[in-house]
Amino acid sequence: MEENKKTQTVEMTEEQLARFRAFEEAEAKKAAELKKKEDRQVYDELVDNAIEDAFPKLKSVSDSLTMAKKSVLSTFTTILEMKREVLQLTKERQRSHTFTHSGGRLRITIGAHKCDGWKDTVTDGVQMVKEACMDLIKDDTTRALVNQIMALMSPDKEGNLKAAKALQLRRLADELHNERISEGVQIIEEAYIPSTSKTYIYGEIKDEQTGAWKSIPLGMTEA
Repeated sequence: MEENKKTQTVEMTEEQLARFRAFEEAEAKKAAELKKKEDRQVYDELVDNAIEDAFPKLKSVSDSLTMAKKSVLSTFTTILEMKREVLQLTKERQRSHTFTHSGGRLRITIGAHKCDGWKDTVTDGVQMVKEACMDLIKDDTTRALVNQIMALMSPDKEGNLKAAKALQLRRLADELHNERISEGVQIIEEAYIPSTSKTYIYGEIKDEQTGAWKSIPLGMTEA
């Protein structure tokens, strides 16, 4: 036999009811804050566990790539030395070398990128050229030359001067026959200090159906 549930009515004054409701709200807020704190703790634990699980895997991949790169570079360094001897190359001009398997389906490219670099004096050279150019605008011909020079000295989106453009200044400067501009261009030329990036290695396989070369993914982004 089910036990009858009894309800009991409690009479409260307005003041008591207000205090009771305030108490309920405070308790509910306290419980919500506690729940949020517990959720944050669970989240932090999940992140820590995921990192602890993933990091050794990533470290292992990194170590394997480092060892593989050293091994491949060591092998092809010997091959490059032989290439220089066979082809009687006295001066190295290439920054990259591609080696293709005799079967025609595999190839490896080894090289390094040339990175632009400038001494602080490049700013002085650019300013000198700009000021001298503005004083030379007299007709459409000189205006056109000045506009070309200004375009060559325009920085890229990172705010850097592009060497490929800046080093073209000499030809245009010579057309203006201005000593001040020539001096500024010389300062720019002397401020150029290129550097070489770390050696890269690309491995590629030729698709039998399309004949296109496809790179082997060697980084987390490409994989």
